[in-house]
This record gives sequence, C-alpha cells and structure tokens, in this order.
Amino acid sequence: MLPWARLDRTGIGYAVISGAITSGLGYVIWYSALPGLKAAGAATVQLSVPVLAATGGILLLGEPITLPYLLASIAVLGGIALVVLEKNRAL
Repeated sequence: MLPWARLDRTGIGYAVISGAITSGLGYVIWYSALPGLKAAGAATVQLSVPVLAATGGILLLGEPITLPYLLASIAVLGGIALVVLEKNRAL
C-alpha cells in the first residue's frame, strides 16, 4: 500500500464512527427540515453544502481562506440569493 500511511484498527474505527455520526446527524437535520421546504427551495438550499463544507474546513481545521474560495462562495451564495429574492418578488 502506501509506505507513509499507517493504518490501525483504532483509527479506522474512529473514522467509521465519526463519519456515521456526522452523516447520520446531517440526514436527521435535513429530513426534519425538508417537509417545511418546497422542492425548488430545497434544491436551492442544497447548493450551499459545498460552501458550508469549505467554511467548516476553515473554521475547524484552520484551512487558509483563499481567493478561489472567496470567489466561488460569493458566486454560489449570490446565485442562491438571486433565486430566493426572485421567488419573494414573484409572490
């Protein structure tokens, strides 16, 4: 395998448990919020997930804030805002 990778049962167990817990918690939150959203609204909100994940990496892991991150986040969140504002204006 990879000579620099050291795999042990404890590490693999922690990775599986943390992934299952965070994924499970995420699904519980998403599916509890989903009944209150319309299909277009749910699809629009779902587009923010990459920005949230990257922001989590910055806040929790100390990843650097880069220009591509900022530009992509502005583009994604700006697009979501346009959809939300257009829906509100149409009502």
